[in-house]
Amino acid sequence: MDALLYVGGALLTLLLWIRVKGLDYVIVHQRWIFVCLFLLPLSVLFDVYYYVRAWLIFKMCSAPKLHDQRVRDVQRQVREWRKDGAKTHMCTGRPGWLTVSLRVGKYKKTHKNIMINMMDILEVDTKRQVVRVEPLANMGQVTALLTSIGWTLPVLPELDDLTVGGLVMGTGIESSSHIYGLFQHICVAYELVLADGSLVRCTEEDNPDLFHAVPWSCGTLGFLVAAEVKIVPAKAWVKLRYEPVRGLENICRRFAAASEDKQNAFVEGLQYGRDAAVVMTGTMTDHAEPDKVNRIGLHFKPWFFKHVEGYLQDDRVGVEYIPLRQYYHRHTRSIFWEIQDIIPFGNNPVFRWLLGWMVPPKISLLKLTQGETIRRLYEQHHVVQDMLVPMKDLQAAIARFHQDVQVYPLWLCPFLLPPGRGMVHPGGQQAELYVDIGAYGEPRVQHFEAKASTRQLEKFVRDVHGFQMLYADVYMDREEFWDMFDGRLYHRLRDELGCKEAFPEVYDKVCKAARH
Repeated sequence: MDALLYVGGALLTLLLWIRVKGLDYVIVHQRWIFVCLFLLPLSVLFDVYYYVRAWLIFKMCSAPKLHDQRVRDVQRQVREWRKDGAKTHMCTGRPGWLTVSLRVGKYKKTHKNIMINMMDILEVDTKRQVVRVEPLANMGQVTALLTSIGWTLPVLPELDDLTVGGLVMGTGIESSSHIYGLFQHICVAYELVLADGSLVRCTEEDNPDLFHAVPWSCGTLGFLVAAEVKIVPAKAWVKLRYEPVRGLENICRRFAAASEDKQNAFVEGLQYGRDAAVVMTGTMTDHAEPDKVNRIGLHFKPWFFKHVEGYLQDDRVGVEYIPLRQYYHRHTRSIFWEIQDIIPFGNNPVFRWLLGWMVPPKISLLKLTQGETIRRLYEQHHVVQDMLVPMKDLQAAIARFHQDVQVYPLWLCPFLLPPGRGMVHPGGQQAELYVDIGAYGEPRVQHFEAKASTRQLEKFVRDVHGFQMLYADVYMDREEFWDMFDGRLYHRLRDELGCKEAFPEVYDKVCKAARH
């Protein structure tokens, strides 16, 4: 009884304090209070609902039957839009705050919203080694199901809430991408509802132009209603080796060598300063040395990037065995390292033991509740960018990031970019090794100015024939954008498929002016 009275008194005091200070003040200056008391419990309820729902639907085998009905509903909405005179462009009806991108598209308020409630895993075909999924199925769902039956995706992007549709229409990457390429390169078929309401399936053999044009198009060629993605046999553990490296030139040389070695199933780098990094290499295995097991996904474990930093601070090489699914989602609990700005004490052992099982808060809920003040603060004093540059230009790129933003850690993830005809491909006719440089956090450089600094990075990336991930703030003008991306096939198909009256051009969906 005394304990209940104490808790009740504390909550009453907190509510009175919030009333005096105002909710806006608390959300902006003491955001962790709002996150811990409200967003973490809500995030748990979200996850439980969606995981139970997905499991039940898959076990009852009802998803394929419902899928056909849902596709017909999308077609009906598109045909009604045409019948009503096609007065505005179309877009998906999914609320902007539900996406993983930190920004919300303004176009959602002016375009015709087509409701696409398709979030199920339709079929796992182990003979063909493909999984057929709907566009809103997320990586958390996919890994939970596939690893339970001994399979996995060759490229399984990190965060639980990333959806198949977002990874197809945008892009996705993981530490196995130096072998398999980007997420689009493990897809074997797309099913889309086009601007005229027709349903089309495209593969490398059937409708190959559309198949190559869909990735990076951000839903401006049609509505994705299903995708078939390659799967590979999974093993129980990842044997992960941590190697601290000092000096920028040494870091780039060691990272490139590890990325070129196809014996490494996984390669990743975390750079903690201009001249200090940890390079990680891993392989899948069915057996683990018991004294080297680290179940990093348990709620009381340190955040992964902090755990890795320990090897750098101690200047020691180490080897651990991590359960496969926990490895895939190693950065999920800390949203890479963004969570430290939201819950500053979140890596404290007491917090991890008591509340770590509720972490992380859903990115969508953080966006929904951030308010205009926080949005402006993030825009001007926070960087979230992924720049894809050729491996040969990695040293110059890191030096550029250090000069323009000084955000650490930097995430380094290599990937193989094969030749192609879509928006993103290497300059020549040979596959080329690239690296994703991810910068997430508060810039340390003096006099940081978001637009000017990002435009400097964008120019550097264009000059080395690199690419910018389109979920982030894009400050390029239209001409600069199409200098970075190859729009020849994309624009031809937009003409042929009648997309110009149906969908905005991709630039008009992703440029800074289109988002808030």
